[in-house]
Amino acid sequence: MWDTTCITASSDDIKYMESLGLHSNVETTTANKVFYYQRGISNAKVGTPILVLIHGYPQTNFLWRHVVSLLPKDIPLFIPDLPGYGRSSPLSVPHSKRNVGKAILDSLHSLFGQPTDPQAIIIAGHDRGARVCHRLAVDADPRFDLKGSAFLDTVPGSVQWAKFQDPAAGVGFYHWAFLANVDLASSMIKAFGGDNYVRSSFDRWHGKNGVGTARLKENHALDVYAKSFKYDHVIQASCDDYRAGADEDLKYEAEDQRVGRKIDSDVLVLYSAGFLGNRGNIKEIWQEWMGKGKLDAQGFGDGVGHFIAEEAPEKTAEALHAFYKRSI
Repeated sequence: MWDTTCITASSDDIKYMESLGLHSNVETTTANKVFYYQRGISNAKVGTPILVLIHGYPQTNFLWRHVVSLLPKDIPLFIPDLPGYGRSSPLSVPHSKRNVGKAILDSLHSLFGQPTDPQAIIIAGHDRGARVCHRLAVDADPRFDLKGSAFLDTVPGSVQWAKFQDPAAGVGFYHWAFLANVDLASSMIKAFGGDNYVRSSFDRWHGKNGVGTARLKENHALDVYAKSFKYDHVIQASCDDYRAGADEDLKYEAEDQRVGRKIDSDVLVLYSAGFLGNRGNIKEIWQEWMGKGKLDAQGFGDGVGHFIAEEAPEKTAEALHAFYKRSI
């Protein structure tokens, strides 16, 4: 059951994002189901890519606040909360990356009014959002002209699961198996307190760079994320996200590789050298999933952790802007 009080219970994050020149659909979220920020879409030409920014776990679209402030203001943006996260409604179907991606693109497409030629987009996602972007890049929705995808601090799900044969990796990413047991994990997180669980997760996954950690915490971001996980429906939906990551999402990936269905648009991978980079050669891993598209991979050092868009926003925004310009 979606507790719609999550939409208006707090507004400081909305006020901050709107101060950056973004517009929200907070007044119509109950009807639209997906909460989002956007700018410049009504004036965007079909050939001008809209940059879609998708957050990960355990966050909301507030993740992108630093990057938005650093990107050129003439880039059209669409920044949703993942279904079931933040202010967005959970899906009525399983939270597979295919279903989640479709819901996000349905919401974006609804802003265009009359049918148009395929709208150019570039998609970028962090963590779970990157997995949604991976699925969208392979599925290639015909309503859109996908110019490129950026994946932040992630590898394909099947690659990640295979690393569990390493005990250290299994300990570090324990939550993958834990959260996939939806009923058990949901009840335990509720008992512990969803907000407490979020704060403990950040303590485990942020980097060792003091400046980066301070940037992560700016604008009371951890309070925003922690408050969102006080809602039972957010805990439940986020666990179903991980359940899908252990089930249908893996089946999609296996089928992709079996039939040779690859990513045919350009891809930018940004990752923490000291976090994800410790798990293997990230560029070589992603190369196995590439088709006609070009692949660029950049590791961020200096003790930056998993939350690279907040711990290293200048580098992230610079890389995304350069990728955007190359993809036009």
